[in-house]
Amino acid sequence: MTGAKRIIVAITGASGFDYGIRILEMLRSESIETHLVISRAAMTAMSHETDMTVAKVKQLADHCHDNRDIGAPIASGSFRTVGMIVAPCSAKSLAEITMGTGGNLVTRAADVVLKERRRLVVLFRETPLHLGHCRNMLQLTEMGGIVMPPMPAFYPKPQTIEDIVSYTAARVLDLFDLDIIATGRWKGG
Repeated sequence: MTGAKRIIVAITGASGFDYGIRILEMLRSESIETHLVISRAAMTAMSHETDMTVAKVKQLADHCHDNRDIGAPIASGSFRTVGMIVAPCSAKSLAEITMGTGGNLVTRAADVVLKERRRLVVLFRETPLHLGHCRNMLQLTEMGGIVMPPMPAFYPKPQTIEDIVSYTAARVLDLFDLDIIATGRWKGG
């Protein structure tokens, strides 16, 4: 791909809205072009978990797309990106992605990323898991996606929730070969 790298960031209706925010902030600091989609359910989670407004979140992205607009550029394989991050990813979104329904822009863009053999990383936020969740995670992995539940790492000795969120966000961006500085990276012995 010529020019700037592009990454699609989708925020869906699971707990963990701050993961999407922190990923957008990190991508902005690396001058990566971002295309944001926020589901309606994510807006509900946002109102319970953060002091952010939709307008403030949209300011973190270079381009924002309405989840109902399945004709947006990110819904086409000819619109080149390095991939997509769904952070957090709800059980509903995971199921729709694995089924390839493409009924909204989040699931259509994820389907395009998979069919074009680009990187798709989903931060699946659900616990405990039932067999359907496990099967959907397996199916997405078999399709080429990466399921990365945002499990906190404790060896960096995080002091705040922000430390945990930032470390996880940096690890997500590692999967796109982006060299993000993260406090507490494992040094061994």
